[in-house]
Amino acid sequence: MRRLTSLLIGLLAVGFLTAPAQAADKPLPVPYSFLPNALFGGVPGSDAPGTNDFGCKPSAAHPNPVVLVHGTAGNRSTNWQTYGPLLKNNGYCVFSLTYGSTLPLPYPGALGGFGDMRTSAGELQVFVDKVLASTGAREVDLIGHSQGTLMPNYYVKYLGGAAKVDKYISLAPVWNGTRLADPITLLRSVFLFTAEQTPVCVACAQFATGTEFMAQIQAGGTAAAGVRYTNIMTKYDELVVPYTSGAQPGMTNIVLQDRCAQDYSEHFEIASDRNASVLVLNALDPAHPRTLTCSVVLPFVGGI
Repeated sequence: MRRLTSLLIGLLAVGFLTAPAQAADKPLPVPYSFLPNALFGGVPGSDAPGTNDFGCKPSAAHPNPVVLVHGTAGNRSTNWQTYGPLLKNNGYCVFSLTYGSTLPLPYPGALGGFGDMRTSAGELQVFVDKVLASTGAREVDLIGHSQGTLMPNYYVKYLGGAAKVDKYISLAPVWNGTRLADPITLLRSVFLFTAEQTPVCVACAQFATGTEFMAQIQAGGTAAAGVRYTNIMTKYDELVVPYTSGAQPGMTNIVLQDRCAQDYSEHFEIASDRNASVLVLNALDPAHPRTLTCSVVLPFVGGI
C-alpha cells in the first residue's frame, strides 16, 4: 500500500511539474489586425505576447534573437501584438523595447518614439547589448516599423551596431524622409528653431528632408557594410509620402502590392499584415522560404 501511495504521489508530482511546460509549448494566438489589437491588446507596462523572455536561448535553426523596434507613438506592446507571438511560435527568441518615451501621458512608456532619434539609438544600443548578454548570441536581427526602420540605422552606423546586427527588416520604411514633415520645416524656418528643438516630438521633425539627422543617416550611403537590409513598402502608405522613400540601393526592396495586388494594408496594418509576415519570415530565414498565398487585406483592420 505504501508503495502504491508513493507511486501515485510521484505520478501526480510529475504531472504538476510537466503541466506548465506543456502549456508553454502551446502556440500563441496570432492576430492579423493592427488597430483593434494596438488599442486593446496591451495593458500599461506589459510586453507583447511571446516577447522579452530573457531566459530564452536561441536554437541552432534560429541563432539570432529578434529585436522589434516600434514606430512613433508606439511601444513595446501595442506595436507588436502580431509579431511577438508569430515569431515565438516559429522558434525565435523575441525581444522588444520602448524607446524615446518623453511624454508621461497617458502613462509613462505609453507613447514612445517622440525623442531625438540619436538618443533613442543609444537606448537601442543598451537594449541589444542586454539581449546579447542574456542569450549568448553574437548578433541580433532587427524588425522595425515606421520610425523603427530609420532610427536603428543611427545605432548601426555610429554606435557600433553594424558588428551586432545581421538582418535589418523594415516595414513601412522611411529612408528618405516624408513630405508630411515638410510643414514642420516651414515652421522651423519661420520661428528659427532646429529639428532638435521641435516641441513635443523631436523625431517628427527629424523625418523631414534636409535635417542634420537625415544627412547623417544617408552619409556615405544608407546601407552599412555587412548588414542585410530588407524593405517592405505599401503603395497605400499615408504617412511615408511618397512610399518609395522606403527603397534604397544596396538593399532588398519589396512593394507589398507587387506580390499581393489585393492587399490594401496602409502604414499601420502592414505591421500586422499576414501577407507581409510571410515576407518577413522569409527574410529572417531565406534558406527555408515559405510560399506566399495572398489574401485580401483591408486598411487598419486586416483580412476578411
